[in-house]
Amino acid sequence: MSKEIDFHFQSPNDSPGYLLGQVTMLWERKQKKVLDPLNLTQTQFVLLAALGWLSKKSNAVTQTDIARQSNADRMMVSKVLRTLQDKGFITRKEHETDTRAKTISLTENGGIVLQKAIVEIENADLDFFSSLNDQISTFNKNMVRLIEKNKSI
Repeated sequence: MSKEIDFHFQSPNDSPGYLLGQVTMLWERKQKKVLDPLNLTQTQFVLLAALGWLSKKSNAVTQTDIARQSNADRMMVSKVLRTLQDKGFITRKEHETDTRAKTISLTENGGIVLQKAIVEIENADLDFFSSLNDQISTFNKNMVRLIEKNKSI
């Protein structure tokens, strides 16, 4: 190689993006282990959880609501919701007032699977992040700051 590659950071452990990528891959691997037995992917779980949160406040949750709650692409949300419907975890019905929208609801089986997944994921998260000890609150606040700052990307 004729020219040395120039990096801004002195080492990979100085790069927040690299470290975030490493942590994300390990975290997703841990989540996959607990979600596989429930026939869910991490993305499916996120959308079911978003639907679960939103359903606590409204009986007319739409695909757009779920996409907004999960910071996900609308087209991807549509495809994943179709898969969740095929699995029998959700229903999609005509919206009462908006003819372009569908109302998304958990089925009884979807609620059971979501509740099991929440318990498994929350336990996996507690274990995964346990080394942060009393710094978890600061870690969470910093993640929220990053999310809020970058939502429009």
